[in-house]
Amino acid sequence: MKQLATTFAALAALALPAQATEQGSRIKITGELIDTWCYFSGVMGGPDAVVGSAHHTCALWCSAGGIPVGLLGEDGTVYMVLKIENDDTSASGDTLLSLASHEITADGYFYQRDGLNYIVVSDVISDQGITNLNHEDYGIVPGFALKEPKR
Repeated sequence: MKQLATTFAALAALALPAQATEQGSRIKITGELIDTWCYFSGVMGGPDAVVGSAHHTCALWCSAGGIPVGLLGEDGTVYMVLKIENDDTSASGDTLLSLASHEITADGYFYQRDGLNYIVVSDVISDQGITNLNHEDYGIVPGFALKEPKR
């Protein structure tokens, strides 16, 4: 039953981009492509620790594992990324892996449903790379992400 619900949710999400030009509103957003699981769950620390260079490797693994990628806007709004440019598989594909943790400016279509924000990116206008170099503060692996040794 759970697999059926997951399949239905995935199909519903894929149907949304097909309606992009009819129901979405045009939007331009500048922000960082983030790992939504760690950002919302708090499993790896607060929101400032799960972005930028300190969280880049984890963001790659989560995206490759199918965790939805988000675009964290400069105003703190998170948009779930459904598609980037002409890459129909970008919701969990190589396009997002090459942009993980990067600050981008995206032009696309905005949707809001059930309190969630979504974006279908038509064009990545600029890619500034990883600009949030917070590994200097948190290290490559934040200390709070390591298990304490047994005594």
